[in-house]
Amino acid sequence: MIVPESSCMDTYEVGLKSVDAALKAILTAVKPLQAYEYVNLKQACKRVVFENIIAPFNVPLQDNSAVDGYALYSVDVATAGEKGFIIQGEAFAGKPYLHKVAAGKCIRIMTGAVIPAGLDAVVMQEHVQLNHHTILIDAKLKSGVNIRTAGEDLAQGEIVLAAGKLLTPPDIGLLASLGIVEVKVQRRLKIALISTGNELLDVGQARQDNAIYDSNRYSLFAALDDPKFEVLDIGILEDDPEVLLRKFTEISQCVDVIISSAGVSVGAADYTKTVLQQLGQIDFWKIAIKPGRPFAFGNLNQAIFFGLPGNPVAVMVTFYQFVLPALEKLVGIKHKTFAPLLTVKTLHSIRKRAGRTEIQRGILTQAPNGNLSVVTTGKQGSGILHSMSIANAFIILESERGEVLAGESVTVQPFIGWF
Repeated sequence: MIVPESSCMDTYEVGLKSVDAALKAILTAVKPLQAYEYVNLKQACKRVVFENIIAPFNVPLQDNSAVDGYALYSVDVATAGEKGFIIQGEAFAGKPYLHKVAAGKCIRIMTGAVIPAGLDAVVMQEHVQLNHHTILIDAKLKSGVNIRTAGEDLAQGEIVLAAGKLLTPPDIGLLASLGIVEVKVQRRLKIALISTGNELLDVGQARQDNAIYDSNRYSLFAALDDPKFEVLDIGILEDDPEVLLRKFTEISQCVDVIISSAGVSVGAADYTKTVLQQLGQIDFWKIAIKPGRPFAFGNLNQAIFFGLPGNPVAVMVTFYQFVLPALEKLVGIKHKTFAPLLTVKTLHSIRKRAGRTEIQRGILTQAPNGNLSVVTTGKQGSGILHSMSIANAFIILESERGEVLAGESVTVQPFIGWF
């Protein structure tokens, strides 16, 4: 009697690790690198702040006008009727008015100009009647109106950006406003990319029968094109135990992370799995996810190892669901830019059997009335990389969920903002 082994086609399988359990295990195991470097402010965007950045002075440095108008003493403004103020002088941004302003008088002031001592209100130029060197006001003014106070944006000694902050364009401008030239950031994560398989050709090689071009390494290289990462492209390793042993030993001693695709399943020529078991502490998981069931995670010498499936879509799915969150923790990100999961209606039915989380590729659209909806990209085979190319979102179907009918709500993870 033939007893079939478990395969990726099985809906239920003993020993399958849930998606949540797999991610939790990975994030529990990895720790932020405690290493930093200084980078010029212009190169700091998308890097991670290593330690709290403190404001060296108040921003703004002094009280200044928030509008173009006239600065005066609020107590001089009549509680009713019109009040005339003689214009004593002018103040510009970078060119303050340095004389004392007499009671009952005002100065013409521009946005950003320092407020002269004692004046406590600014009336907008649109709200006065100008008559030669006098303005007439028909309004009540409160003390502090249209004035940006010193330290209103940042107070001296205040934490400007906390450690673990992923630097964004506004952050760079904020640091520039403090005159900061260099930023102490988490050092770049050194990542080695490897593909394994005798059937693989690199781009540029002549096409051959019974061979395929390696797309996985290029997809991953593009996904890792980020200032936080330093990527070493190892290339394609042949399915030879001695070659694999030598190369993995060498690489694991000079990088932080190794990402390999293929060779972690149960195929007769999957020597990668055998070599890894000799070299390091690697767990080989069967994750209850489609696509992406075979997955390896652990350590090779000083390097953290991720062994991804061989199918192109499965590589992309497992990278974004498991590997990228780990890389972000390794580089110390604590406050990631918000990238929400959305609940939207599907316009078509989606075939699924309960038992595994399915990550399908979807096209998210917004109707003129603002409502969001999603459809799949069509065939969802794990080798159909075109389904990723035309998609703009993952459709995440929970493990316990079965077939989805048109009009039902599904969870969608947009690519925009994090892809």
